[in-house]
Amino acid sequence: MKHVKIPTDRIGVLIGDGGETLRRIEAAAEVDIDVDSQDGAVAIERTGDPVRGMQAPEIVQAIGRGFKPDEALTLLDDDMRMFDTIDIGRAARNDNDLRRKKGRLIGENGRTRELMEELTGASVVIYGSTFGVIGQPSEVDVARSAAEMLLDGAPHGSVYSFLERKRSEELKQQGMEYHEFPG
Repeated sequence: MKHVKIPTDRIGVLIGDGGETLRRIEAAAEVDIDVDSQDGAVAIERTGDPVRGMQAPEIVQAIGRGFKPDEALTLLDDDMRMFDTIDIGRAARNDNDLRRKKGRLIGENGRTRELMEELTGASVVIYGSTFGVIGQPSEVDVARSAAEMLLDGAPHGSVYSFLERKRSEELKQQGMEYHEFPG
């Protein structure tokens, strides 16, 4: 049995309307989940495929860190898909600095977060004092690097250039290099 703790304000999202989301997670990951709504403690017991069951705690943690249940369930789509977080609070000196750093990650009208998703292919969420990302290992690595650059104070333009360069390298590796034909 595995135990996970999530913020109490995310318990409703984990359970869903009439327990619908909880049942979907239990069926998809082949586990039994017991939620203590008083303190956010979640007990997860594997009932079927052990490999799928190993993903259940990450699915619950991803929902607890602000991801929508459908996005968290994509962790079951591919064995390589992963969930990672950065504790923004550890990089901040005080509450004001935390708000500033979160603002840098989100960007004006959410544009920085959107660009991270668009250029890496990963899903990104900023919730509470954490930055969460779900994607393939290379996508997660690039998104994490971009977030760390922003938290360290790098200009947004430099981070966008970094993301575009990494995206271009990824496309070249996949053999999808853009060729411009004269004429």
